[in-house]
Amino acid sequence: MDCYAAAMQAKPRIAIVGPGRLGTALALELSRAGYHISEIVTRDPRVSTRSLAATVGARATTILQAQLDADVIWFCVPDRQIARAARQLESATNWRGKTAFHSSGVLTGDELNQLRKRGASVASVHLLMTFVSKSAPSLEGVPFGIEGDKKAISLARRVVRDLGGKVLTISKPSKAAYHAWGTFASPLLVAMLVTAERVAATAGISPVSARRQMLPIVKQTVENYGKLGPAAAFSGPFVRGDVATVREHLRVLKKIPEARDAYLALARVALQHLPAENRSELNKILSQ
Repeated sequence: MDCYAAAMQAKPRIAIVGPGRLGTALALELSRAGYHISEIVTRDPRVSTRSLAATVGARATTILQAQLDADVIWFCVPDRQIARAARQLESATNWRGKTAFHSSGVLTGDELNQLRKRGASVASVHLLMTFVSKSAPSLEGVPFGIEGDKKAISLARRVVRDLGGKVLTISKPSKAAYHAWGTFASPLLVAMLVTAERVAATAGISPVSARRQMLPIVKQTVENYGKLGPAAAFSGPFVRGDVATVREHLRVLKKIPEARDAYLALARVALQHLPAENRSELNKILSQ
């Protein structure tokens, strides 16, 4: 046996429960990293599941048919379904010596406690990345928030390294704050950009045009933030202390109350944590 074959054999076999956007991405990336995906388990048989299974050389099964002969069972179902899926599969195999992961950002490994009681080592292994239809992000450099049993954490670290990700150890009490952080970084960022579209509409700019025309400044802002840090990346009327401009913004935003509320909330954060001139005058305007 050559070294490559030995390395392949040493990697644990993995079963994916829930081939949604996350489960599909994980199955494909794990397969590319040399892991054998033995089974794709879903509630209802679908053509897409069979296609994914064929791509990674796995069996496509349902909850009732699942064999779970893998070393690692990775639950990629929605948060509210994790405990239920674990209960449904607890009699499908002998869990002693196996490892079970779930990928919730907010829930702890205790969500798999039913399997822990049957001998499995469990952990929450959350990818700090967005997964949407028609997009397949690389996992290179992506943080994986890990929390759980010592044995499961050790194995998770190895898998994350093989995927090219970064290990981010999260304590059990910190899970909710960790996930809220991620929510600010992606879904609420999109919500802010949608709010910007609404404001653009008052200037006669369509949502499609607004998205296209915002991209250069949005991309440059994010690039500046990453390279220079928040203070150096911050620009605009607050840095200049342009009280008249901020007053005018608030006047026109009365037409869009939710956008005005968002502006006020973010402006207050800016005045508290970022460089600004005429801070006291700006605070007065924001309080009116």
